[in-house]
Amino acid sequence: MFEAVIFDWDGTLADTRKAIVVSFQRALKEINLEVPTEYIERRIGIGASETFREILQAANRRVDEKIVKQLVERKSRMQLELSSEIELFEGARELLEGLKGQVKVGLASMNNRSVIMHLIQIKGVAEYFETVLTVEAVSRSKPDPEIFLKAATQLNVIPERSVVLEDSLFGVKAAKSAQMACIAVTTGVYSKQELEVETPDLIVKTLRDPQILRFILQ
Repeated sequence: MFEAVIFDWDGTLADTRKAIVVSFQRALKEINLEVPTEYIERRIGIGASETFREILQAANRRVDEKIVKQLVERKSRMQLELSSEIELFEGARELLEGLKGQVKVGLASMNNRSVIMHLIQIKGVAEYFETVLTVEAVSRSKPDPEIFLKAATQLNVIPERSVVLEDSLFGVKAAKSAQMACIAVTTGVYSKQELEVETPDLIVKTLRDPQILRFILQ
């Protein structure tokens, strides 16, 4: 049995894809830039700052950190405005309830703290997390394992006794680099075949899959 479970948020516990894409596109529109929806979708998980830097570089724009910061603030503000459109995935609340009192539970997201703290409050799941880490807590984005290692430290468990739930290639790679077990869910934009490349310990289609609790509490 594992001692801690660390969840990603976007695409793992909550269906935030549309809100994230729209918030990125609206922020970019203010600097007369436009990128395809899929480009943004497949970068969910590395953090808004890193995504905006990539977009500016690809457009041959100067990567000015002041502009990046302004874009992140706009994106976060717009995502907060769209929070009513965000829903937890089927089985998310039941899974969190099933883990309550069994293991320590943390949340590690590369989204911004203002967004995450607001969403876990309005969706009524804040009580389940003993620690919540967001992009502001780290200096390196996923796939670097920093955020998961810091979460384990805050939960006072060793990485090898921790399991991560993730939907992105970046997140699975980060979990494995941290020497943690990893359950990948296909609720994000990545297929089972794509996720298999990063060798997660288990791949499921939905958080309702009973294999998840069995794996964690075995």
